[in-house]
Amino acid sequence: MEFPDDFNQLELLNSHGHLIPRGAGSLWTASKDEEEEGEEEEDEEEGEHSEEWYGEKEETLKDNPKALFLWAAENQRLATVLRLSAADPSLVHCCDEDGYTPLHRAAYGGHVDVVSALVAAGSKVNPRTADGWTPLHSACRWSRVAVASFLLRRGAELNAQTNGGLTALHLAASHRTDCQRTLELLLSQRHLQPGLRSGGGETAGEVARRAGPHHFLFEMVEDCVNVLPARG
Repeated sequence: MEFPDDFNQLELLNSHGHLIPRGAGSLWTASKDEEEEGEEEEDEEEGEHSEEWYGEKEETLKDNPKALFLWAAENQRLATVLRLSAADPSLVHCCDEDGYTPLHRAAYGGHVDVVSALVAAGSKVNPRTADGWTPLHSACRWSRVAVASFLLRRGAELNAQTNGGLTALHLAASHRTDCQRTLELLLSQRHLQPGLRSGGGETAGEVARRAGPHHFLFEMVEDCVNVLPARG
């Protein structure tokens, strides 16, 4: 499919983001009460499932280890992820038809324990989907700051760009709400390149000024950079 030169991928995400699968709430270490409250709200929105429901779902997928593994990573079924990866370590590298690996699915779900288990089992930290998304992109698109922090500590490519030129910073900046901690994390990284432009020609700072209330974070970083002495 060809897109016009002025095609803006961020606008498509804002208008059709509900079509991208989502998981449970972020597990960042900020406030346990805040995290549990957020998870409860999402359970109410998505419909909380019983342990029996999850067991039945696993039973239906038991003859398809790849599908079961992807599903388990997305739904925070840590015991199933550990059991399957021990039986077949290659499953950590599997992917769906769009190139999303178990690590991508756990990342956009905010499941730090599953992300950690996958990396420990040998999952690559920077696999790409068909659209060029890394797990860090997935985590930052859904403001999963704990996962983003974990991935960065494990060597995630901070300035990686999707096929549309989007960095993790672009995706975090496109959020109108719930992105401040993710932006703070990314903007604090020493090797960040905030001036990278998307396929639509925008920097992440320009996206933030257009999309939401957190553009001041970029201004604070710019102010800090401006007071640093120039290198000779």
